[in-house]
Amino acid sequence: MKNNTKIMKSKPITSIMTKNVVCVSTEQNLLDVKHIYEKKKFHHHIPVTKNGNLVGMISLVDFMYNIAGAGINDDHIIYKKLKVKDIMTPKPFYLTTDASIQEVASVLAKGNYHAVPIVENKKIVGIVSTADIIKFFLDEQNISA
Repeated sequence: MKNNTKIMKSKPITSIMTKNVVCVSTEQNLLDVKHIYEKKKFHHHIPVTKNGNLVGMISLVDFMYNIAGAGINDDHIIYKKLKVKDIMTPKPFYLTTDASIQEVASVLAKGNYHAVPIVENKKIVGIVSTADIIKFFLDEQNISA
């Protein structure tokens, strides 16, 4: 395990983060968020950007809480009435591309977040989830997920 600690301290988070992050803007309708969540293999957190800058996050819990009773029908009024800005968590926690895997793992281990956006010059360039960290450790131990 000591060897893994050295790797974690020196290996940048950019080596394991998900790039090409799916984001939404503050003015999009919740229908767009619904369609993102309906895709397979999608992480449960969606960064919110305004003019390319990270301004918020939407979790699956945020989304489900705000659409209670709406069901799966795209025609429900709630999907057109509410905007992303109405349900997002503003000023989200983030780390920069200078962060190490150890820093991100430490943040996620505390349990307050399940994904951490990675930002460079105020622009989102990646996201790291708890699952990404677990996969990293499994790969380091040569264990298949």
